[in-house]
Amino acid sequence: MSHSLDAYLVLSTLLFCIGMFGFLARRNAIAMLMSIELMLNAVNLTIVAFGAFVPALTVHASVIALMVIAVAAAEATVGLAIVIAIFRNRRTPLVDEYDTMRE
Repeated sequence: MSHSLDAYLVLSTLLFCIGMFGFLARRNAIAMLMSIELMLNAVNLTIVAFGAFVPALTVHASVIALMVIAVAAAEATVGLAIVIAIFRNRRTPLVDEYDTMRE
C-alpha cells in the first residue's frame, strides 16, 4: 500500500466533516464538545501529516500539534465545567434549553 499525503488528507477531511456534522446536528452539549474534539484531532492529523511529508516542517509541525492538543484539553475542561454547572441548574444537557438563562 502506498503511503501518500493524499490518504492522510482524505482521512482528515472525513474526520473533520463527521465532527462538523455532529456539532451541527446534535443538541446535546456533551456530544457537541466531543464533535469539536474530533474536529481538532482532524486538524492535528493534517498538521502531523504535513510535518511527515515536508522535511522543512518536521519540527514546527510537532510543536504546533502539541499546542493544538493543549488548546483542545483546555477547551474540553472549560466546556465540560460550563456544561456541568448549567446541568446542575437546569437539569438538561440540551443546548436549546440554555437560552432561557437570560430571563
